[in-house]
Amino acid sequence: MLAGKHILLIIGGGIAAYKSLELIRRLQDQGARVTPVLTKAGAEFVTPLSVSALSGTAVHQELFDLTAEAEMGHIQLSRSADLLVAAPATADLMAKMAQGHANDLASTLLLATDTPVLLAPAMNVRMWEHPATRRNLQALKEDGVSFVGPNDGSMACGEFGPGRMAEPEEILAAIAAKLADGPLKGKRILVTSGPTHEPIDPVRYIANRSSGAQGAAVACALRDLGAEVVFITGPAAVRPPEGVQAVPVESAREMEAAVQAALPADAGVFAAAVADWRVASASDRKLKKSKDGLPVLEFAENPDILKTVSQMKNGRPGLVVGFAAETNDVVENATAKRKRKGCDWIVANDVSPATGIMGGSENAVILISDDGAEEWPRMGKGEVARRLADRIAAALAK
Repeated sequence: MLAGKHILLIIGGGIAAYKSLELIRRLQDQGARVTPVLTKAGAEFVTPLSVSALSGTAVHQELFDLTAEAEMGHIQLSRSADLLVAAPATADLMAKMAQGHANDLASTLLLATDTPVLLAPAMNVRMWEHPATRRNLQALKEDGVSFVGPNDGSMACGEFGPGRMAEPEEILAAIAAKLADGPLKGKRILVTSGPTHEPIDPVRYIANRSSGAQGAAVACALRDLGAEVVFITGPAAVRPPEGVQAVPVESAREMEAAVQAALPADAGVFAAAVADWRVASASDRKLKKSKDGLPVLEFAENPDILKTVSQMKNGRPGLVVGFAAETNDVVENATAKRKRKGCDWIVANDVSPATGIMGGSENAVILISDDGAEEWPRMGKGEVARRLADRIAAALAK
């Protein structure tokens, strides 16, 4: 999958640096060549000898290394690779990149390169959530830097939360996606997936039976064709796929905000089963049984994300694909929905309980477009996703 690819791997300072050794092994198993750069702080956690032994090449550490400069200057080093990967990427390294500092070899390579960059952040949860880090994160994304992770988990410091570096297999998948040479290479595609949870009180919510499996499969298929995928998912039963930019949300309003933040995009695939309504005034305390009778819930309409994006005057994706889960009159209802929303395509299916589709492993869809209604045979959700991804690639190539 990565045969012949050259990865410049920058190993930052942090306990997660030990994972970089496994990452080197996995990259080489895929046929990639790895050139390691070890920061001064990184060398406090893994030794140059261990990195060199696994990579089979010299470890670069010093900016002013006369021998290294004679063999290959640091500017050339930063441009000879197919991808620059920093794992772990510390808060300090991200800050240097965001501010354009170049006071050591790693930061100089990252500033001097015209090669794509992928960061795998790792830091204490408070550092990750600090406003300065959030500003730096946004600045780097605007500069075109890609990210994998961080994940939620236990920290070496004893705290729990976001900041744990992605696992080597996740980083490997992100690298493969970044270097994919498929027909969607260079395209940015937004995918929404899963249900939304609309709170009633702190312990109860309104939801639906969507597992998120079809949306996740679509994200995988688009990733495998080379797209940069932003995957915005509600609390689904399936995990976000590796190699995509996963954005977890809970409610419809959170999903709408995440979609707006992810734009612009070349295409948008709106597979999420977004709740149509929410409780107008969710209680901040658990509702109790009362002698006064049952509580009365007043509802408010949720934002219509598909309609909003489809009818954007500026910044509308070139292709907008909606999904329609119906229980009767599938073609008629989906055709009317496409016209009402203003999207280009609708992927419609019958989710009546007897079909076993919602929450199941198979799907039977009808693609509604300007060309009419095209019925696909029942097949696995992965195959549905691959067919749809191929159609999207063909449409964007026109």
